[in-house]
Amino acid sequence: MSEYQYYEFLALDRPLDDDEVRQVRALSTRADITATRFVNEYHWGDFKGDPTKLVEQFYDAHLYYANWGSRRLVLRLPAGTLRAKEATAYAMDDALGVWTRSGHTLLDFSLSSEDGAEWEFDTHYTLSTFVGLRSELAAGDLRPLYLGWLAGLTAWELAEYDEEEYAREIEPPVPAGLGALTGPQRALAEFLGVDADLLAAAAEASEPAGADPVSRKALAAFIAGLPAADKDTLLLEAALGTAPSPGPHLLARYRATIAPTPRGGTGPRSAAELLDRAHALRTERRERERVARAAAERSRARAAAEAREAHLDRLARNVDQVWMDIDDLIAQKKAGAYDAAVVLLGDLRALEARTGGTADFDRRTAELRAAHRGKPSLMQRFDKMGIPRS
Repeated sequence: MSEYQYYEFLALDRPLDDDEVRQVRALSTRADITATRFVNEYHWGDFKGDPTKLVEQFYDAHLYYANWGSRRLVLRLPAGTLRAKEATAYAMDDALGVWTRSGHTLLDFSLSSEDGAEWEFDTHYTLSTFVGLRSELAAGDLRPLYLGWLAGLTAWELAEYDEEEYAREIEPPVPAGLGALTGPQRALAEFLGVDADLLAAAAEASEPAGADPVSRKALAAFIAGLPAADKDTLLLEAALGTAPSPGPHLLARYRATIAPTPRGGTGPRSAAELLDRAHALRTERRERERVARAAAERSRARAAAEAREAHLDRLARNVDQVWMDIDDLIAQKKAGAYDAAVVLLGDLRALEARTGGTADFDRRTAELRAAHRGKPSLMQRFDKMGIPRS
C-alpha cells in the first residue's frame, strides 16, 4: 500500500514576515508556501520540520493525517482568550494535550494509528474545516475541548483499559450544546473518531445550546464594569492588529460569569458511568435498527409478493399469447432467449398452481421437450427448473 501524508499550517492572527517565510521554505522545497499558509502532501519521504515548533513560533493552526490512521490538529490561541488552566481540565493522554508558549495556549488533538481506527480514503480534510473552532473557543465555547476528552475515552474503550482506570477517570465540566454541535465541531468529532453513542451519553448532562442567550443589556453592564486598563489594552491591540478581534474574548469572559450548571444538577460522571451508558444506548439503538430493518424487509417482501401476483394476473388474461411467446423465444436458438423462455414457463407454472394443479402445464412442457430434444442447452434449463422428462 502506498504512503500518504498531509501537512497544513495556517497563520491567522498575523502573516509571517519575509524572514520567517524563508525559514519555513528551507524545510520543504515542494510545499505550497505563502505568508499565511503552508501545505504539502507526501506520497514518499517525510516532512523535515518539527510541526510542534512551527506552531509554537509561527502558525495558529496545524493539520496532519496519514493513510495508516494517524491524525493531528493543533490550535494556538492567545492565552488571554483561552486560559491553559481552563483547557487542562479536558486534557487526556494521547488525545488532547495542553501547554503554553510565548503568551499562547496550545491545544493538541491527536490520535495515533495504534488506536485502531482506519482512515477513510475518500475523506479529505483541510484546515478550513476546523479553523472555526478557534473562534468558538475564544468565545468561551468549550465543546471542542470536551470532544477531545471524549476521543481519548473512545480510544480507551477500544483498547479495553482496566475497569479501575475507568472508575478513577472523572469527566471534566460538561459544556452546553453537546446535543447540537456546530459544523466544525461535528467535523472534529468525526476526525477524532468520537463514538456517536458515547457522545449521546455525554449530551444527556449538557444544557441545550443557546439556552442562555446573551443579553445586550447585561453584556453592556459587564463591559462597563471592566477595569479601564483592560479595555484600553483590548482596543490598542485591535487597532494595531497584534491580537484577534476582542469580541470573542469579551464574550468568553462574560459567559464565564454566567456559566450554567449541568442539567438536572448532576455531578460529574466517571468514565465507567459514561461508557456503561453509551453501551446501553448502543444496545437500544441497534435493537431499533434491527426492528426497523425487519419491518423494511417485511414491507419489501409484501411489495414483491403483490407485484408478483399482479404480474400473474396480467398473464392470466392472455395465456395463449404467453405460450406463443415461449415458442418464438425458443426458435431464436440463443442462450438469452432460452433464459427468457424459462422465466415465462416459471410464471405459467405458478399461475396454474394458483388454481390447484399443473396438469395442463405438465402436458404442454412435455410437448416442448419432445419438440426440442435436439437442443441440449434448452434441455439443461428444463432439467434445472424441474420439468420432468417424458
